[in-house]
Order: sequence, then structure tokens, then C-alpha cells
Amino acid sequence: MSASAVKADPMRLVREDLAGFAGYASARTAALDGDTWLNANESPSPNAADTDGALRRYPDPQPGALRTLLAGLYGCDADRLLVGRGSDEAIDLLVRALCRPGADAVLVTPPTFGMYAVSARLHGTAVIEVPLLDNEAPDRPIGFEADFAAIERAATAGPVKIVFLCSPGNPTGSALPLERIETLARALQDRALVVVDEAYGEFSEVASAASLIDRQPNIAVLRTLSKAHALAGARIGSVIADAGLIAVLRRCQAPYPLPTPCIDFACRSLSAEAIARTDAGVAQVLAERERLHAALTDSAAVRRVYPSQANFLLVRFHEPDAAMARLLAAGIVVRDQRAASGLGDALRITVGTRDQNNRVIDAINTLERTQ
Repeated sequence: MSASAVKADPMRLVREDLAGFAGYASARTAALDGDTWLNANESPSPNAADTDGALRRYPDPQPGALRTLLAGLYGCDADRLLVGRGSDEAIDLLVRALCRPGADAVLVTPPTFGMYAVSARLHGTAVIEVPLLDNEAPDRPIGFEADFAAIERAATAGPVKIVFLCSPGNPTGSALPLERIETLARALQDRALVVVDEAYGEFSEVASAASLIDRQPNIAVLRTLSKAHALAGARIGSVIADAGLIAVLRRCQAPYPLPTPCIDFACRSLSAEAIARTDAGVAQVLAERERLHAALTDSAAVRRVYPSQANFLLVRFHEPDAAMARLLAAGIVVRDQRAASGLGDALRITVGTRDQNNRVIDAINTLERTQ
């Protein structure tokens, strides 16, 4: 094996004290066969509300049918995919598996999804911030960009084990170019795992960073069924990574992460017919996103509407307090970003139905007339 191949092995990034860690072997872990299951201390009879009796049994820790469907959806091998309770669990597992409490750090790029820092701090792991650049250069679209040079410098200067990149970004809506992600991962391949959170990937023109893992196995990708697939209540998330790293994460995971009803529902939601409906829904969101962007850009109450490759818009207002109050008075609840770094005048607005978006436009236009 060449020196470069050794450096590119993400298993070198796993905590040394977990090298021989086997995790918990549940009753469903062993591949056993039989017609009378008495190994998990389950009830011999179903609950009165459980009409088919399926819920008296513990679920498969990593349901094969669901993993196969998700692997097909995301274009990866099933042994490179771990399914769990939304992206939040995947973030937590990655921090626990790679970062030594009190010794290692994660790097985040604010403004960004807050759970990266929350998971790190709950684990006793330092958080290093490299803010996004709010780019207004005349030769580029207005939007946020990652400062990849600064990220590389910070990651190599400190004990960073994970770099979290959100693409498309939450709350910015900006997608990161794959070539820059790959270049960063190559520079950090013997130091850190580059995690690309693609929760909003279905709404983006940029291809998935999962396509980079063969060349740079120190890249991991987070996906979810919560957004485009409209299954936020089912809590189905995935992490796609090197097969060896997936095996480590599995050993760090709770014994039965997904409830049986959620597994069954997710499988049904990934049928060809359901995927076709999802694709149609995404197309509707994209059309409404552009219409809402144009309408808000034309409003005198709005300072800036950022370009978005997600299912929301980040909007800066001249009078953000008045805008928030006006929307609430109209019964419209949006995400308040005013406490986020550099976003003291900003609100994040999810793209809704045409009627819902019209209500947003009308409320902002009313605000404009009363200023």
C-alpha cells in the first residue's frame, strides 16, 4: 500500500480508544434463524392497539430493505450507508467516534446549522469558527461563500478532526462547488473528516459530494428524508461514508435507532410512484422559490434576498423587527435569524404553497405601505 493510500484511510481519524470497541450486541445483531424467538425478552402477545402484532418485536438495527432503497436513491453501496434518527444522530455519532473529549475540535462555518456546535460542546469538544464570506463582488452572484483557504489554515493549525460544511447552506441557501470540497479534503486527508450536510440537496443544481468519496474517503455526506421527501415526522436520516467508518459509527449507535412504523413508512415512500410525486413536488418548490424571490426583491421593505439552492430564502429587511411582527400578525411564522452572527436584520422564509407564498408577499407589501 502506498503512503498516499495510508493517508487517505479515514479509519486513521477514529479515536484510538475506540479501535477495539465492539459496541452493544443486541438480540437482533446476530444472524440467527428460527420460528420461536425467545432471545430479546419481548412480550409473547401483542399490545391491544397493535392490530398485526408487528410492534411487539424489536426492529432491525439497520433494516436491509430501507438501506438498499436509500443506497439506490443516493447512488452509493449499501455498506457505505448508515440510517438513523435524522441528520442530528449522524452528526452526534461522527463527533463521538472521531473526537476525543477535551482534546480534539470541530470546525464550523457560521452562519450555519447549529447542531454541529451543539453536538460538539455536549461531547466536550472545542468548536472553531471560520465565518462564511458574504460576497457582493460585482462579477459574482450575491451570496455567501465558504472561505476554503481560511478553513484549511484553521484546520491544519489546530486539533480539528471534523470540518462541517452545509451545502446548500442553512440558513444561507448557498451550495458549495464540489471541486473546492475535494481539494479541501485532499489537503486534510491525514488530519480531518470533511462532512458535507446535504439536507437540502434535492433542491440544488450541484451534484452530491458522495461522488467524491471514492477519490477522497475522508469525505462523509449527510442526507435526509425530512425535506424534499416530506417525512420530517419519521426522522429518517443517512450518513454516506467509507465502509470502514460506517462500521465504526454502527458500533457507536443505539441498538434500535428506528421504530418499525417509521421503517415501513420510509420504504413505502421510496417506491417509484412516491419518488415521482416527490420529484414533482420539488419542481413546484423550485418554481415558487423563484417567484417568491422576485417578488421580495421588488419590495422596498427588503434590503436583500439571497440566491438559494434550498427550499427557503434568506431575506434581509430594512426594519426586521417590523417585518417579523407583521408576518406574525398575518399568522405567518418564519425562522428568526436576528440572533445569528452577521444576520441581525434577517429572516429565513420557507417556500410554501402558492397561496402561502402570496400571503407572505401581501404581508411584506403591507409593511412597505406603512413604513
